[in-house]
Parts: sequence; C-alpha cells; structure tokens
Amino acid sequence: MFPITCVSTGRHTEILSEPKQKKFMSKSTQFILCGLLFFTASTRSFGQETQQAGDDRPVPNIVIIFTDDQGYADLGCFGATDFQTPHIDQMAEEGRRFTNFYVSQAVCGASRASLLTGCYANRIGMLGAPSHSARHGINPDEVLVPELCKQKGFRTAMFGKWHLGHHLQSLPLRNGFDEYFGLPYSNDMWPYHPTSKAFPDLPLYEGNEIVNPKVTPDDQVFLTTWYTEKAVDFIDRNHASPFFLYVAHSMPHVPLFVSDKFEGKSEQGLYGDVISEIDWSVGEILQALKRNNIDRNTLVIFTSDNGPWLSYGNHAGSAGVLREGKGTSWEGGVREPCVMRWPGQIPAGTECHELASTIDLFPTIADLIGAQLPDHPIDGKDIWPLMSGEENARTPHEYYCYYWGNHLQCIRSGPWKLHFPHSYRSLKDQPGKDGTPSAYYQAKTGLALYNLDTDVEEQNDIKEQHPEIVEQLKKYAEQARAELGDSATKVKGSGYRDPARFEHPPSH
Repeated sequence: MFPITCVSTGRHTEILSEPKQKKFMSKSTQFILCGLLFFTASTRSFGQETQQAGDDRPVPNIVIIFTDDQGYADLGCFGATDFQTPHIDQMAEEGRRFTNFYVSQAVCGASRASLLTGCYANRIGMLGAPSHSARHGINPDEVLVPELCKQKGFRTAMFGKWHLGHHLQSLPLRNGFDEYFGLPYSNDMWPYHPTSKAFPDLPLYEGNEIVNPKVTPDDQVFLTTWYTEKAVDFIDRNHASPFFLYVAHSMPHVPLFVSDKFEGKSEQGLYGDVISEIDWSVGEILQALKRNNIDRNTLVIFTSDNGPWLSYGNHAGSAGVLREGKGTSWEGGVREPCVMRWPGQIPAGTECHELASTIDLFPTIADLIGAQLPDHPIDGKDIWPLMSGEENARTPHEYYCYYWGNHLQCIRSGPWKLHFPHSYRSLKDQPGKDGTPSAYYQAKTGLALYNLDTDVEEQNDIKEQHPEIVEQLKKYAEQARAELGDSATKVKGSGYRDPARFEHPPSH
C-alpha cells in the first residue's frame, strides 16, 4: 500500500498575471533582445553566484526528463524488482520522491501539452495523440515552459518525442526552443505498426528540417542514445549560462528498441532492457551536470507521460497495484512515478504524498526563475512548498479533474475520488506478447466513490456511506464543466481556447 495523506486546502482559482509582452515581434527586435540577453547571461557566473528569483533561492537550470508509457512501478524506487534503475534510485536518494503525482490525461499528446503549458489539455484543445494526418497543433498564442525561460535569458533545447503538432508553426523551434532533435509523434506511427498499415514513413527532425525521412528499426535502436548524447552535448556547451533542457524519450512506448550495450541485460526481457537504458541516460545527464560543476544549481525532474499500455503484455510496464493503465482515468493510467532533485533546495531522501501534477510545473518554474506568467488562465499551481519539503505543506488543489478527451470522467478532492459513469478500455483475455497487442473491450463504471487513502486500488465503492462527499464532488464537477467543458453533458467551457488548425499537410 502506498502512503497517501491528502488534505484539501485553498480555493480553485485561475492563475492570472499582468499582461505579458507580445509573443511575436520583428526579427530585428528579436535579434537585439537576444543579443542583450546573451550579454547579460555571459557576463555573470552561473554557478553558485546566481541572481535570486525570490526568497533566498538561486535561479536554477531546469531539466525535465519525460518518458513514454512508463508505469508507476517501473522504477526501483517505486517497486520494480526484475530490472535495476540505480541512477534514478540515486536521484531519489539525493532528492524527493512524489507518490501522488499526476498527468492531465493518460495519452501522449494531451499529457505533453499540459506539461508544457500548465493547462488541462482540453482547455487548449490538445486532445489524444495526433498522428501524421492531424490538422491541428499547439496554438502559437499559448505560452510554453521554454518561452517562460527565454524571458530570463535561458538557452532552451528539446530532444525526443514532440507530439504537439508536426506542422511548421507547431514545431519546437516555433515555440520557444533553440534546439530540437527527435520524432514529431509516437515511434509506432510508421509502416511497421503491428495492427495498422495506414501510417507513412516516420521522419526524424533536427531543428525544422527532416534529416531522416524514413526511420527504420535499425535507427530506432539508437534513439535513446542519440537523445542522451544531444542532451549531454547541450549541457557541455551551455553550462556557463542558464538553460532549460527537455528530454522526452520515445521509449518505453512500443515498438521497443534498445542498443547493443543493454540488450539482454535485465531480468525482464526487452522491456527491462529498455528501462535500464533510460536509467543509463539519466545517469549520463546527471554526470554531465556534475562534471560541469552545476548539479547543485540544477533542478532535475523525472516522470512519465501516462501509465503502461497493458495490452502489449511483456512489452508493457506495470502500474503495480493501481487499477488499469494508459488510456483510462483509473489510477494506473494517470498516476506516475516522479522524482525531483535539486541539492541544497529539495531535501534529500524524502517523499511527498500530496497531490501534485505536471500542470503544476509551469507556474512553479515561472516562480523559481522569476518569469512572468501569461495573461490567460492556466490550471497549474505553484508546488514549491511541496518540492522544498516545507513543514505542513498541502496540495494547492481544492479539486483535481480527470478528463479523457473532453469528457470529465472523475473528480478528486483530498483522498476522495468520484467516478462519473463512463466507458473505458480494459483487458478481458491474456495481454499481447512480443510486440503484438491483444484486443481491449469496453468496460463500464457507474457513479462510484473511492477513498484513495485506504483504497488506492479503487475496488470498494463507498458512495452510499458518504452521500455528502458525493454531493460536494458533484458541485466541484459543475465548476469544472463551466470553465473547461464536458462532452458528456454537452457543455462547452467558457475558458476553452482553440488549438492551431491547418487546412493542408505540412510543408517545411
């Protein structure tokens, strides 16, 4: 059983700020500003003698490592037994483990949109997992984490899986990143898919250019290595100035591939080998920070985009005792392993059992580096008190929403989680094997209430014993629907913002 102590405090409010500077400006103005920012950054030491964003904290470098379809129990420090993750476990010993950490939706694209914007994905119209045929992407009017960082003169880079749109206007370099290398969407969206032959060739990008129009299995073997080498090189080149580094591994999303140096090295077959290589990658990044004498001035966050894709069986991860996995609003789909490390600022060897989410990283980073929040509403809250181990710190969320697409499926406050009637995918028979999935069937749940403090497995519906809790959660749900919408009740939220939409295929 996981230790969970959730206390509801505060009020649910939109985060607003003074109007930010216009996101777009002339190229000449951009050039002048970039030169000034570079001069400012290069004329000071970015070691321990850094400017202060607030209180007595130095302004940190930010590194986010985001894996794909990794289950809650797929780290040694979260209970894995058939493979080892010594570098991530060491990161937990030197930092803080979050046992109650969530994504906004249990699917690739939506989860990433929330991570980088601080918004529930349906607020900004970024739903599901856009493929090569998608005609939408992240709206250029949205502000992403790298754009926050650019306000303060940070260098920014993204290596790995993007999945916020593959049209030019939606690619990383148009949304705050200085450097990009990786795949525009999932690594299974290619002609080798085990159940669908509708996908064209999978491209590999560097910057805005396709550098490999036809990724092959031989290429996928090197993805984790390439992303890691790019990340280490970025750190080595930018250690003297502040930076934001986002490493979004394509693995362990199927199809699984691993380099020769890790093949056959774990006790859990190919999946374990892949996790071992990701752990190596984390170790390489941490070592690069130490080698450049900046590890004590860098916040490193490790987590996953959603739970395991259970239909793939031995090519999928584990959510432990949590119910279901990817593609559902049960805990196994949306509760993720999370470790944060910042020596001297985040207490070493500690745990946080309060509810927190990827949407909270956006406002927290803004506060840590002294950046200005956008002038539109976001949904995340500043969780620095939880990260720093502040005494008696509690989750800032009065309630938390579990959406699938634009369907509000659950709502949570404190330990109480209320499921509204909905269908979800589940396994009836044996899961798939060796890269071929089994079929899901559509299961259904009615209105159900669970106390996650005592029933994290979501097995005992106690709505009859607590009608007053049910009514309160229903009131919270009505507030959420009014702001964010709900397809089940045909409500369009007043706070909805359109994604970017495109009429034609991308041209680069």
